[in-house]
Amino acid sequence: MSRIKIGKYELRHGLFLAPLAGVSDRAFRDICRRHGAEYTVSEMVSAKALCYEQATKKAEKIRTAPLASVYGYELPMAIQLFGSEPEFMARAASLIESGNYLGREGDAVPVAIDINMGCPVHKVVGNGEGSALMKKPKLAGEIVRAVVNAVKLPVTVKIRAGWDENSINAPEFAKVLEDAGASLITVHGRTRSRMYAPSSDNRVIAAVKKSVSVPVVGNGDIYSAEDALKMFEETECDGVMVARGALGNPWIFEEIGARLEGREYRAPDSGERLAEALVQIEQMIEEKGEFVAIAESRKHLSWYTKGMQGAAGARLAINSAKSFEEMKKILEGLR
Repeated sequence: MSRIKIGKYELRHGLFLAPLAGVSDRAFRDICRRHGAEYTVSEMVSAKALCYEQATKKAEKIRTAPLASVYGYELPMAIQLFGSEPEFMARAASLIESGNYLGREGDAVPVAIDINMGCPVHKVVGNGEGSALMKKPKLAGEIVRAVVNAVKLPVTVKIRAGWDENSINAPEFAKVLEDAGASLITVHGRTRSRMYAPSSDNRVIAAVKKSVSVPVVGNGDIYSAEDALKMFEETECDGVMVARGALGNPWIFEEIGARLEGREYRAPDSGERLAEALVQIEQMIEEKGEFVAIAESRKHLSWYTKGMQGAAGARLAINSAKSFEEMKKILEGLR
């Protein structure tokens, strides 16, 4: 029996990989999917940037469109849009659904359009986007309604508990989104003011679950199977979304799945962790080229090597490595 159905896809356990800016690229999503993530979401895509790019004729200025690209093997996957203007959000969603836009890569369309109303970073909320929309439920509803009317794909939304501790409004806010046509709501159990500080509040997620009839996915502080089971039990949510808990540990999805099925789980040893890290870097190089991939992979290797003997020295060497072969030799020294 599946926990959630999105479009034609049924998610047995409801295990979602969170969209993480600068982290959840195609290589990372692929690694997590192979280890049990049932559903992934792209990095945030600016609706306005995607729309404006369509007017340019210069390939070097096309930077947003590739982020909105999907390959068939990645499904089920959603593209996450952010913005605060309903017309741009609707147009961007329509472009993505059609697959007919300048700079598009891939050979498929996503199974859903996800709208970001939870990002807490200043450069996003400063423009009235992301979690700043938690302060404007009427506008948030208008955005969802505009996107729902523009596409046939399911429209999902990611929100926070509220803007700050004095305005925790997620249950009421979620109801507005449901009434506007949202098919699923993900709730991060922190307010924007708390950013990523411990701890996420499962009570807010539980209240959202009671306030709406669409599926609710819980997000926040899931670093182990125990954390996931606790969220399921305390909130009665339909799925869980793992964010920082998957950094350097894509096996967390296998661990959660095993616990839900009552199976034994064996954590990877250091050799297996390092081998998977190298696989991820190779995929990043294939996707982005060695120069960019090496720079972006340093943070991933820091996460993969956390807690290993000699990891501190290895990380210093990794930060100055200029090629895949250099990184490979450094990691082989940790085995």
